[in-house]
Amino acid sequence: MSVLVYTESEQGTFKKAAFEVASYAKAVADQLGTSVTAVAINNNDTSALAKYGVDKVLKVSNEQLNKFNAKAYAAAIQQAAEQEGSKVVVVSSSADSKYLAPLLAVGLNAGYASNVVAAPSSTSPFTVKRSAFTNKAFENTQINTDVKIVGVSNNAFGLVENSGSASAEDFAPAIPELTVNVESVDKATDKVTIADAEIVVSGGRGLKGPENWGMIEELAEVLGAATACSKPVSDLGWRPHGEHVGQTGKPVAANLYIAVGISGAIQHLAGINASKVKVVINTDPEAPFFKAADYGVVGDAFQVVPELIEKLKAFKAQQ
Repeated sequence: MSVLVYTESEQGTFKKAAFEVASYAKAVADQLGTSVTAVAINNNDTSALAKYGVDKVLKVSNEQLNKFNAKAYAAAIQQAAEQEGSKVVVVSSSADSKYLAPLLAVGLNAGYASNVVAAPSSTSPFTVKRSAFTNKAFENTQINTDVKIVGVSNNAFGLVENSGSASAEDFAPAIPELTVNVESVDKATDKVTIADAEIVVSGGRGLKGPENWGMIEELAEVLGAATACSKPVSDLGWRPHGEHVGQTGKPVAANLYIAVGISGAIQHLAGINASKVKVVINTDPEAPFFKAADYGVVGDAFQVVPELIEKLKAFKAQQ
């Protein structure tokens, strides 16, 4: 009857989201008076999960799962939930988890609540708080099915450390015939990903051209942040489409989002509205982003950003 949590990995290393969903699962397990079991796929170093409340790890090692396939991953997690008798399954809000969660819900005949931002306010009935209307509001949702799937919004619950140890056992689920095959996946290396970033520095057309992107990358490096861009920038080919954030790109739920030279189209604001603190730097005081931002700087990015970088470097040197 343990709470089951799917802990995502990338190239054999747990993502930050894995520890966040483990922390969330621990909070649910404490409310229900049970334990936490994690499913780890093709990741042998599972000891770190115990730090975030996991009591047992089901280790899945299967070459067919080296590349993400929603049908196969959902089948593996479903079989783990059935073996453990889990009534609550916790996943993240990554693109992969949002892809597999509906398939998992069908397989387990479960209710699925996405974009959950807090631990259940009640377990009878099972009630969770989730963001709605592109993060403009919150709603309290009851999941009344016997099995419940909770998708935790990125950076909403945070990492909560717990002392303890986790046992590990091999788990070999039956993998269904794969009708979709991934030929290759190209990923940027040595950079913070937008999905895992606590800080995102984003640039828009106000930077005037791709040759000026160095200061965005330098600011991101100083802050340990991911770089991103607005839709027009990716459409113009200044930056890769993988960096496009907004309602039609990647959603951002960072602790700090810095927009440089971005006016703030409604689609962009809808996609980054879940970020906790939003800062805008723009020469136009009437730019829509200023109405949505927590802090705003009216000024030329080519003057403000270099000065900000120097101040941050000086501050870090004093630490």
